[in-house]
Amino acid sequence: MLIGSIEAGGTKFVCAVGNEDYRVLDKTSFPTTDPESTLNKVIDYFNQFDLEAIGVASFGPIELRKNSEKYGYITNTPKPGWQDVDFVGILRDHFNVPITWTTDVNGSAYGEYVMSTLANEKTKSLVYYTIGTGVGAGAVVNGDFIGSLGHPEMGHVLVKRHPDDLNFEGICPFHHDCLEGLVAGPTFEARIGKKGADVDINDPVWNIMAWYIAQAAMQTTLTLRPDKIVFGGGVINDTLMDKVRSQFSDMMNGYIDIPNLEQYLTRPLIKDNGSANLGNFALAYQELKA
Repeated sequence: MLIGSIEAGGTKFVCAVGNEDYRVLDKTSFPTTDPESTLNKVIDYFNQFDLEAIGVASFGPIELRKNSEKYGYITNTPKPGWQDVDFVGILRDHFNVPITWTTDVNGSAYGEYVMSTLANEKTKSLVYYTIGTGVGAGAVVNGDFIGSLGHPEMGHVLVKRHPDDLNFEGICPFHHDCLEGLVAGPTFEARIGKKGADVDINDPVWNIMAWYIAQAAMQTTLTLRPDKIVFGGGVINDTLMDKVRSQFSDMMNGYIDIPNLEQYLTRPLIKDNGSANLGNFALAYQELKA
C-alpha cells in the first residue's frame, strides 16, 4: 500500500511516498513558485506511483470546512499568486483517491502526536509550533484537531513587548507585533541585518526571541493545558529552547503544576523535519480505512 504526502510550504514543497507503517519510501522537494508550475511538479512526481490515498498539509490560511464551496482552497494568503487556489480540486482532477487536507502545522502536530503514541509516551494532547519563515501552531486533543470554524492562527496572537525591543515595528503586514511579526526568521535581518544562521548564539537578540516564544508557551499552557508543547522550524535550536524554558519558568512563577520542562517544552521526536510527512501518512491512512 502506497500513500502520498504533500508538505506544502511557502518556501518549498516536500512530497513523499510511504506505507501504512508511515515509513518514507521515496521523497523529493522543490521550491514553491507559481501554483501551476508547482502543482504540476507534484502531479508529475506522484504519477510515478500507484497511490491509494494522499495527505496534504499546506501553508495557509486554508479552507477546512467541508460544507464550504471553497473547501480545499488556499484562501487569503500573503503568498503572491496563491490566493484562492483550489489545491485539493486540482489534485482530484488527476488522482481518484481519498485526499486529506489540513494546515502544515496541523500535519506536523499530528505526526508528533502519532509518534508520541508509538513511543509509549501516553500523550493525549499536544501543541506543535513551527517558527521559521512564518509562525504557526496546530493542536491535537485525543486525536482530534482544535478548530471548527477554521484552523487556529496561534502565530498571530499578540505578545507583550520586550523592553529592549520597543523600537522594532515587526514584520507581519497585518498585525506588526504579533508573535510571527516578532520571532519569524526574517525578523533577524529586519532587526540586525543578518540572517538567523549567521547570528551568534550569544547575541542579545536570542533573549528577545525567547521572551516572545515563552509568552506563547505560557498562553498555550494556560488556555489548553496540553501534555506537551513541541517547537520546530528553522529558528529553533537547543540553546534557544533552554532560554525559552528559563523565561517560561520565570513568567509562570510557580502558578500551576507543570511537567519537567525538558519534556514539556521540547523539540520534535521526528527528525529531519519529518513530522508533517508522518502526520499526512497517518491522516490519509485513516481516511482510506474509514
